This record gives sequence, C-alpha cells and structure tokens, in this order.
Amino acid sequence: MVFTSCTDLTDNIFDGIPKDKFPENEAQIAAIPIPTYQALEPFLDNGGWWFAQEVTSDEMTCPTRGEHWDDGGKWRALHEHAWTNTTEAVNTMWSTFYEGTYQANTAIDFLSTLEENEGLLVVLSKLKVMRAFYYWLLIDNYGDVPYLTTLIDAPEFPEKMDRKDIFDSLVTDVEAAVKIIPEGGSKTSVTKGMAFTLLAKLYLNAEIYTGTSQWEKAEQYCDSVISEGYSLEANALGPFVTQNENSPENIFTIPYDEDNFKGNNLHMRTLHYNSNLTFNMTVGPWNGFAVIEDHYNTYEPGDARLDYFLIGQQYDYLGNVINDGTTSQPLVFTAEIPALDMQDSYTEAQKIMSGARVVKFEVALGATDNLSNDFPLFRYADVLLMKAEAMIRQGKNGDTYVNMIRSRAGLSDWTGVTLDMLLEERGREMFWEGHRRQDLIRFGKFGDAWWEKEASGSDRQVFPIPQWAIDANSNLAL
Repeated sequence: MVFTSCTDLTDNIFDGIPKDKFPENEAQIAAIPIPTYQALEPFLDNGGWWFAQEVTSDEMTCPTRGEHWDDGGKWRALHEHAWTNTTEAVNTMWSTFYEGTYQANTAIDFLSTLEENEGLLVVLSKLKVMRAFYYWLLIDNYGDVPYLTTLIDAPEFPEKMDRKDIFDSLVTDVEAAVKIIPEGGSKTSVTKGMAFTLLAKLYLNAEIYTGTSQWEKAEQYCDSVISEGYSLEANALGPFVTQNENSPENIFTIPYDEDNFKGNNLHMRTLHYNSNLTFNMTVGPWNGFAVIEDHYNTYEPGDARLDYFLIGQQYDYLGNVINDGTTSQPLVFTAEIPALDMQDSYTEAQKIMSGARVVKFEVALGATDNLSNDFPLFRYADVLLMKAEAMIRQGKNGDTYVNMIRSRAGLSDWTGVTLDMLLEERGREMFWEGHRRQDLIRFGKFGDAWWEKEASGSDRQVFPIPQWAIDANSNLAL
C-alpha cells in the first residue's frame, strides 16, 4: 500500500470512549475528524511540504555553511532542482499527504455507517473538503497519483489516476460540500471560507492540472471568499503574531502551540546561534535558512514587510551588541550570500553570517524551539491577489485588489498592473508561506535560472513518486 497509516481505527477515533457507547451525541461525532486535522502538524518540519515549496523557489535558500547544513546535499538538491525519488522532502511529503487522506477516508467510512442527520452531514462535508485539500496537494506536487475515496474493499495495490480526473472529482466534492457547511466556525477547521478558498486555488491552477484555464471560476470563488467578511490586518505582520488565532485575515490555519501542537520551528532554522539573545530565547537556534539576496532586493525602501527580516548588526533584547561566538566578531547579517555551498574558500564570517534572516512569524520574548503562532495555509491577502490575477488574465483591471496589499505595506498605488508585476507582489506578500513554487509554475517561471540554480526542465514541475512507495506498489512505476 502507498499509505503509511496502518493504525487501528479505534486508536484514532474513539479516543477512550467505549465502543459500545460510541457515538452517544453530536459532540462525540464532531470529535471524529480530529486525526484528519492532526495530519497537518508536520507540514513545516519533518513532513516535507514547506521545504518542497520554499527551498525549490527563488526566494529563500539553505546554504551549506562550512561543516553545517550539508546534510548529504539534500538542501542543495531542492535548490538546484536536482532532486530524485529518494530525496528526503520528496519522500516525507508523500507520506504526509496520504496520512491526511487516510484519516479522512477512515472517518468518512465510519460516519457513513451511522443514521443520517443534519449534524452528521455537516461533519461528513467538512471531512470531504479536508480530503480534497490533501488530494489537491498531491496532484499539485506529484501529478498523477492513486485516488481513493473509501478504504472499504480498496485495492491492495492501487493504480495512479490522471491528474485531470482527480481535479474534476475534487471540485465536484467541494462544490457539493460547501452548500452544506454552515456559516462561522474555527479558523483551524473547514469553514465556508476555507472551502471557497480551496475551490479558488483549484480553479486558479486548473490550466496546470487539466490543460484548460478556468479564470472566471477562480474569480467567482475569490468573490465568494470576499463575501464571507474577512479583512486585512492593519499591520502587515499582524497575521503572524504569537496570538494570531483570531486574526480577521487568516482563513485556515495550523494551530501550532509550543507545548501541545509542535512543529512551527522555522525560526530555529533561520536564526543565528546567538539570536537567542535577541529574543531571550530558552534555546539557541541552528543558523541555516536565509532569504535570497535578489528576492530581498525586490522590497522597496519603506515597505513595511521589510520587518520580515533581520539584517545588519544584531542586538540582544536589552540593546547590547551581539558578537558571533565562532569568530568573536560583531554579529552582522548581510544580504549577500557568497555561494550555495560554502564549505571551502570562504571566511568563517561569510559562512556563518551571510543572508538576511526571517522573523515574519513573531518570535516572542522567551520563545522556545517551537512557536505558538498559528500558520495560515489560506489567508485573505492571498485571495485578494488571486482575485487580481484572475481578473488580469481575463483582460480586466486588477489594480484595486493589488493596491489593497501595497497600501497596507505603506507603498504607493500601481496602475496597469501586469502579470509580471503581480507575481513580484505575490512574492513579497506571500513570502515564507509555502506558495512560491506553485506560483512560479503557474506563471511559467519555475524553470528559470536564478541565483545558484541553472534553468530546469518542465519535468521539474512535479516531484517523482518516492522509490520506497514504488518498491511497495509496482503500479506506481507505470
């Protein structure tokens, strides 16, 4: 089987409730989807998704810093578009997504045996949207994949289905489900706004998935999201603060918590070993990821989103100068990164301090190695830019929606926004949020050459199915 979850249903769903008494009420039915949402937990860390979307893009990198961050070349393979079907992120992302589909199908199969009522239909509809969410990520990242909507009598060795056919099934399921899902709800679960956003994403990328563009449909569902009443935060960093669970801008989030739902540790990957002094952290970070200089330079002076980055001399939380512990020099971050692989012929200062570091997600004073900031998978600012893109691709003017984003960032309005301008603005606004790979593919730019990456072919637009999965199911090689 391609699925990694072989756990007993009773371990995941009944959660300590005796089977002969389950389910007794609507609250217990409502608890059944929890494992489906829990499958989101590894997205930023060992689940591979974030690495595959960001390290493969033109906006951030993980350079080899002397003896650190080589890790068998796995980060360079992503950056240079030289991955194989044994590359770690390629392997783990497959497992992560299919864990989500497995948990959704398990819950749907069980609930489908119960007597139908209005509350049950709502729970089933939300589960079908979550299943579609995971399958959307599968076809986006891998193309043709096995597609199962039940585990009852499922084939032991499922075959791949054409990406276009999966797309058609997904939009059918979500469009039916969103009619049943009531207004309101938590940002950490499926809502009407989340389902509308998923449909907008599917239709925005329809040409990639099916060969036929559907810009009008994409715009229609962006309008549906807009009608749900979301709004932009006044501050560009507002959606990413520690207590962001009630942000009016965030639509669908992973509810990270430093104690109970861990996995938001991107600050550990980017901050310098001594950046703990800046934030009075309880642990020292790992000094790795940084923004690519060319991307950093796309931000205009005065852009509020420059606060995403740490650059220049670094200070502790009391205002004292911080020194680098290895070189004993002042800790000064530079935008320039001399090379992707800095194992030889570079100074220790270059290896250790090059590259602006990222603090888009607030690192609160006293932070640990896991942040409590929820991670927005869907955000209203994204929807506004999607609306503008769909309009421009239909020959309309999308200036109003782009300028809502620019105005919030403290920048002047644009007129006559082109697709190239829009892509740049998406890069600035959506940086670090896992959108860039998909955007570059949709705009026909993913194969371009950029810093320390040569031009790559169209075969790089999807990842290969992991070798371990093919070894387990030879149908996946076909």
